[in-house]
Amino acid sequence: MDDFLKQINAYYSLSAETADALKAICKIHSFKKNDLILRAGDMARYYYYVRKGLLGYYTINESGNTIFKLFFEENSFVASTAAIIEHKPSLFHIIALEDCEVIMYPAQVFRELLIKYHDLALFHIHYLEKNWVVKKEPLEIDLKWDTAKIRYIKLYENQKLFKRLKQHHIASYLGITPTQLSRIRKELNF
Repeated sequence: MDDFLKQINAYYSLSAETADALKAICKIHSFKKNDLILRAGDMARYYYYVRKGLLGYYTINESGNTIFKLFFEENSFVASTAAIIEHKPSLFHIIALEDCEVIMYPAQVFRELLIKYHDLALFHIHYLEKNWVVKKEPLEIDLKWDTAKIRYIKLYENQKLFKRLKQHHIASYLGITPTQLSRIRKELNF
């Protein structure tokens, strides 16, 4: 749990009392590669923290194609956040792309702790601001304006993540076919 609390404290430091209350609702769980952690259409009941492994966040379009939105590596917090906030079924699937070990904690109980512990609420605010506003906004702009080639180059620059992804994950993330991805890779020659 130390890595989990360290990551939380990077956003906002928790008191020992708050940390103990949070740890009390957490459990460690392992998922095998290709396990579906959350299915689109199901209620999102948990928040997850990735201790080991890689998770993917995706949807399936009307043509039956898988469209990856995000990938989550170690030390990432993962959830169908909008579904939790709105108390609606998730629009996205969360899948283990590698064998994973996560810390999971129930969303409803966590949200009750947010009311009780001011420092935990401040962590949550800082986390949401940084990850759902500051980081997400440029991604949305890139998706609207950048070509698949430019987005591929940006993904390629993150070698730690890039090397862990299969080509079909990359093509899906870029919103192109594997054939189009092959052309881009050939053109860039890296």
